[in-house]
Amino acid sequence: MSGERVLVTGAGGFVGPHVVQALLAAGYRVRITQRSAAEPPPGVEAVVTGDFAALIDWAPALAGVAHVVHLAGLAHAGPGLDEALYRQINMQATLDLAQAAYRAGVGRFVFVSSIKALSGASDGPPLDEDAPPAPDDAYGRSKLAAEQGLAGLDLDWVALRPVLVYGPGVKGNFASLMRLVARGLPLPLGAVRNRRSLVYLGNLTDAIALCLTHPQARGVWLPSDGTPVSTSALIRAIAAAMGRSAPLIPVPPPLMLFAAGLLGKGASAARLFGDLTVDSSPMMRALGWTPPFTMAEGLKATVQANARRV
Repeated sequence: MSGERVLVTGAGGFVGPHVVQALLAAGYRVRITQRSAAEPPPGVEAVVTGDFAALIDWAPALAGVAHVVHLAGLAHAGPGLDEALYRQINMQATLDLAQAAYRAGVGRFVFVSSIKALSGASDGPPLDEDAPPAPDDAYGRSKLAAEQGLAGLDLDWVALRPVLVYGPGVKGNFASLMRLVARGLPLPLGAVRNRRSLVYLGNLTDAIALCLTHPQARGVWLPSDGTPVSTSALIRAIAAAMGRSAPLIPVPPPLMLFAAGLLGKGASAARLFGDLTVDSSPMMRALGWTPPFTMAEGLKATVQANARRV
């Protein structure tokens, strides 16, 4: 509700600044956590909590707070990272904050988890909230453990499991794909017919804001843009957002997977060619949520923001 104070962790990441601005626009007072003292964005309070790998006294940050949006965590940092560190930051720190929020009388705790808590890939029917979790890496297991811990607390909590998020400021494989499309070179991806669910940043922030106060939101939800897209169709859509065409060569995916494996890029290629779709209709029916932006609108905003950064 307008005027209530919301604590946002992870406000310095990819999603965080957009969540902060959406909450301010909705009339909330926003307080963010910071590792060290720094000037916060205009109109935003800040409190220094230190590193999430350490024990934190959450009482000062939670004083006067009505709701929490917990975005902070250890993201994909590559193979070989100690699984215990993932659990400490993504699971234990989440539960410490949740327990402190309960003691402080916080109304709603929104935890931004990940689709990786459910699965890393799935070539079957679209995943929904009732699908049995089968995370395949330390990151996903730590996110699932945090969700399971929240379920054991006497707390009004929501967990969102976003699929691949894109939007202004996106990095990683999505940004690399945009750079390749921008060069206009032929890409050997014309025969890729996989299915992937995505979620535009504006749609995710809208879902987070809704879950702060919706009385039926408690539990786990899978927000997405809606209709899945293949990698080849995504490339064409990115090119259209750039006002250009996308020359695609139909090379058989098994051949590209074999070549990528020889180059030590098998895992990245599997993500590029694999399937992972979710069914967001339960969230839409139960909460009356409709993604406010189409994929075409999201890609246009992403491309324009990326062009300004170059």
